[in-house]
Amino acid sequence: MELWLLNHFPTAALVMLVVGGFFALAIAGSLLAYRRHPSLVEGEHNDMVGVVLGMFGAIYGIVLAFVIVNLWTQLEGTQGVVSTEATAVSQIVRDARAFPPEPRAAVTAAVGEYVHSVVEIQWPLMQQGRGDFERTAEKIEAIYGALRAFEPQTQTEQVFYEEAVSSLNDAVAQRRARIANSRLALPPLLWILVIGGSLVILPLTFLYGIRDRRIRLLFVGSVAGLIGFSLLLVLVLDRPFAGDLCVSPQPFKESSLAQFW
Repeated sequence: MELWLLNHFPTAALVMLVVGGFFALAIAGSLLAYRRHPSLVEGEHNDMVGVVLGMFGAIYGIVLAFVIVNLWTQLEGTQGVVSTEATAVSQIVRDARAFPPEPRAAVTAAVGEYVHSVVEIQWPLMQQGRGDFERTAEKIEAIYGALRAFEPQTQTEQVFYEEAVSSLNDAVAQRRARIANSRLALPPLLWILVIGGSLVILPLTFLYGIRDRRIRLLFVGSVAGLIGFSLLLVLVLDRPFAGDLCVSPQPFKESSLAQFW
């Protein structure tokens, strides 16, 4: 459900769906609560409700802050992994320029096929949370094969050959991290805590008595809007390769890799 929402709705639509939904739920709930229990307007239980709301709000705020910061750090880390992998692959192309024409062409062609398989085949799968190692395994092995088939004849070729092999090993390590990150998701228990906490705090705002109806609805709506935006952040940050706010394959189309596009 989460991936479907991220892949089929733009962020603006998700704002309307999540934030707008919580706001409408809060307003409707508040109006219904005061209609069924008119005595709430007197605010006889405001002291108790205020203490409970403050305590629950503080705990819930800490949990939300922890989740959002962790997800943002995860997203930034994934962006770094993708950039590092693309840089390493790009470096292989640069190093291969020191090779004779035939091995240089073989290495460059193998790198081009790998880059296209990552962007055109593996990336859509990662957007669906189904990143796997098999999709690009053959292409990465082709790069290793092209390098193994070349035997450096000069010291310059030997130096650049060793650098190319080292860059390829780095790219493989980052590839593994990228695919692993594409499977990351918030544990179900944390989702239950995040959503359940909002469904506990929101009804508490209905019990807080305020005589002025507009001020009361503004209070309830503000809390609902804040909770809705927080849940929206959790939703869009949870999957690093899905949605508008996601990791882009653009690094695989830049620098020395631009020639393949």
